[in-house]
Amino acid sequence: MKNFSLQCPIPISDYPNVLLAHGGGGKLMHNLIAKMFSAAFSNDILLQEHDSAQITLQENKIAFTTDSYVVKPLFFPGGDIGSLAVNGTVNDLAMSGAVPLYISLGLIIEEGFPMDELWKVVKSIAAAAEAAGVKIATGDTKVVDKGKGDGIFINTSGIGVMEHSLNISPKNIHSGDVIILNGDIGRHGIAIMAEREGLEFDHKIESDCAPLNGIVNDIISSEIDVHCMRDLTRGGLSSTLNELADSAGCAIEIDEVSVPVHEDVRGACEILGFDPMYVANEGKFITIVPRQQAEACLEILRKYNPESAIIGRINSANEAIVKLNSRIGTKRILDMLSGEQLPRIC
Repeated sequence: MKNFSLQCPIPISDYPNVLLAHGGGGKLMHNLIAKMFSAAFSNDILLQEHDSAQITLQENKIAFTTDSYVVKPLFFPGGDIGSLAVNGTVNDLAMSGAVPLYISLGLIIEEGFPMDELWKVVKSIAAAAEAAGVKIATGDTKVVDKGKGDGIFINTSGIGVMEHSLNISPKNIHSGDVIILNGDIGRHGIAIMAEREGLEFDHKIESDCAPLNGIVNDIISSEIDVHCMRDLTRGGLSSTLNELADSAGCAIEIDEVSVPVHEDVRGACEILGFDPMYVANEGKFITIVPRQQAEACLEILRKYNPESAIIGRINSANEAIVKLNSRIGTKRILDMLSGEQLPRIC
């Protein structure tokens, strides 16, 4: 990634906080959009300055996704709401094997939100987009009354192109397939909780927030027959596996000893009464591939993270269930998370 530095182009000293007028359609809103947002995300698509972006796509099939981000706190070790919004949308596209290209950006800002904090978020969005190789193609800004917005909320939508003929889908999961994880789990959720509650541990736990499209592109370029991919966000590894088992109508078996969890995360989970299997991640995903290609896929993943591991397999039983082979040699069922273990983690 090339050196990336932005200087805020609007006089923050004139408006240290966001005003309702910044979303009112007048000069303040146009100045905010033109001098902060457009300047930070400048590209040929945005320069069209039209109500909708006109994008020329290849003849390939496209992938399209949308998500909203309401994380609290806005800034946390390893990331913030800006980088989270970009990486989350990029990763949703990557899980279908798409090459992410364009992102829309919708900002709902609370009146009184500090302008310097808004600029930090904008810089973070721009840097994350640069790192992931995507363009902010269009956007919208709304300002709501003080006390009605909790700082800032972000909505993003993303478009990517499918440059492969693979059928990456839960419906393509087969008996005997192997499940591979690209590293340790649980860091994002614990990083958010520790920052939110003012908890201090021996080592500061940082979120794993990161784009995954580069890793996915390497796997697909290596002609590995990927059957399914899924990122491990809300609900963590366990909930994701249950979703896949239900969609595919298959039994999944996981080996707990093979699932990497850092000791600081494990210790924090024990103190807080959490199970790391259910804690959210923002840079981890599972890849499901035929058994004969598992080692080749694992070799690629370990170039990015040496802790990547084969953690389980798809069984032939015609029941939607996830079973865990525990560290002490027993078996237990991993259910879907029934409630909200960690609210507002993304």
